[in-house]
Order: sequence, then structure tokens, then C-alpha cells
Amino acid sequence: MPLPADAKAIFLGGIFFILFLAALYTAAEIVWPLVFAFVLSLLLNPLLRFLDRLHVPRVLGALLLVVAVLALVVGLGTAISGPAASWAAKLPDGLPRLFQRLRLLEAPLATLQHFWQRLEDFAGWQSGANSSVGSALLTKLFTGTGSFASGFFTTLLFLFFLLVAGEVFLQRLVEIMPRFSSKRQVVDIAKHIESDISAYLVTITVMNAAVGIATAAVMWLTGVGDPVLWGTIAFLLNFVQILGPLLGVLIFLLAGALAADGLWLTFLPALLYLGIHLVEGETITPMLLARRFTLNPVMVIVSLVFWFWMWGVPGAILSVPMLAITKIVCDRVRPLAAFGHFLEG
Repeated sequence: MPLPADAKAIFLGGIFFILFLAALYTAAEIVWPLVFAFVLSLLLNPLLRFLDRLHVPRVLGALLLVVAVLALVVGLGTAISGPAASWAAKLPDGLPRLFQRLRLLEAPLATLQHFWQRLEDFAGWQSGANSSVGSALLTKLFTGTGSFASGFFTTLLFLFFLLVAGEVFLQRLVEIMPRFSSKRQVVDIAKHIESDISAYLVTITVMNAAVGIATAAVMWLTGVGDPVLWGTIAFLLNFVQILGPLLGVLIFLLAGALAADGLWLTFLPALLYLGIHLVEGETITPMLLARRFTLNPVMVIVSLVFWFWMWGVPGAILSVPMLAITKIVCDRVRPLAAFGHFLEG
């Protein structure tokens, strides 16, 4: 694998990379809807070609697919809005009940708090710094969620035009390549990106739907109720790797405290949800994706945290697809082959 040896090229490349990331951060409200639309277009392009074979005009087919995405989102929102409002009304009474049932953890938590206070005193940190970190994280989470909702219609607009005229960009890129080998390389990269990312998105969508169905059944069997609400929450949270399931455990722990009377029934929904996620996330999905994606797990978590910091919730959702696209490109561009090998699992 060729490694860059020109110090000037490395220096200029580093400056360009930093400026590029700064531009992505500054123009986040425009860039992430475009990236999200591009990823969705990779998923929907096979369906659009199927409609083409049925002699459906391309513009009409793209419009039907965008309307289907909008209808799916609106339908899910309508289905869960009522149960979500009723559970939110129970929240003020449920939190004291949850804290009361967690009194068995009072001694370990007090020990941990005492250790943290000693650490603060030793390091010279200001008191309350840990609470400010927690509040900043919550603020980032809810700000990212609001940004995701506001950019959804921009994403649909970009998606429609990418479906209608997305292949024009590939044609123009092939035309400007100076050599036939470069033209063939561009087409090869484009085909691998579409096939691999489409397979990845279809696989995780199907598996997340299975997690949602299993979680809905668990919520119904344990007496929590509203299986459609909890199944949808599990389905959506599973798109955000690591952070989503952790948040799901907390949500289902709170739901168990609101619905159950006994201590063990309080923990049962969260434990069953965690078991479902471990079976899916650690066994089935990696086995299905092993042939196409072998990403470095350290780089996955770094990408997740970095893009969540950059773009909030949309960045967390897009982090793994963008990392996979980066690896596909690097593996097929010789000067970047070493970086692509570094991303390999």
C-alpha cells in the first residue's frame, strides 16, 4: 500500500481536511439533509429502476417513492402521538416511584458520588461541572432532534431531485475523467457504493423492524401496554448504534416503573429489551453483514461520537453509512488504500 511521502502534500491535505470539516459544521442545516437524501436515494434507486421496468415515468416514480416515505413517517407519528402523550402525563408521578424502587442502589451510588467528589477536589474542577456536562449532553440531544425534524422536508426535496436526476452526476463525472481506467474506476466505485450501502440499509431496516416487533410483543406480554408505541421507539432507536439502545434501556426502565407494581417487574421490560438487542446487534446483524462490512469497531464509535457532535441526531444516524462509503472509496483509490485498510475490522 502506498504511503504519502511528500510532507508538503500531507500538510496541505491536513489543512484542506480541517477546512472541509469546518464547512460541514457551519453549513450543517443544508449539508446533512443532502447527505441523508443521498443515503435514502441509494436505498430507493433499486425500487425506482423496478418502476422504470414497469414503464412508470421516472418523475412519477420518484414522486411516488417520496410520497411513500412521507406517508410512512406521518403514519408512524400519528400512531404513536396519542399513546406518547398519555405516557408523558404519567411521567411526573412515575419518577418518584422509580427513585423509590432504586433505593437498593443508594449505597453504591453514594460511594460513586463520594469518589467523584474526591476526584474533583484533587483535579481542581469546579463543583457542579458534572451536572453541566449532563445538561449540555441533554441540550445537544434535544437540539439535534429538533434540527432533524425541521430538516426532514428539506431532505425530501433533495431526495426527489436525486431520484429524478441523480445519475446525471455520475455521467458528468465519467465524462470529465481523462483516462479510460479512471472512467472505469468511477463507475466501479459508484456501483459498489450503491450495492453495498443498499444492502446495509435494507438489512438493518429489516432487523430493526424485527427488534420493534419483538419489543412490542414483550411490552404487551409484560402488561406495559401500547405495543405500537414501544415497538416504534425500539425500531427508531436501533438506527443509532450504541447510544440508541442505551437510551432505550433507560426509556423501558422508566416505562416499567410507570406500569408495574413490583420491583422485578420494573426491571423486566428493560432487561428483555436489552436481551433482544444483544441477540440482534451482537449475533444476527453482524453475521448478515460480515461479507460486505468489516468496519473497525473503534472507528465506528469514534465516527458516531464525532458526527453526533457535528450534526446531532442526524449525524449519529448517518455516521455508519458515511464511514462505510468512505471505506469503499478508499479501498478503490490507490493513494487512500492505507486509510481504507485502517478502517477495516
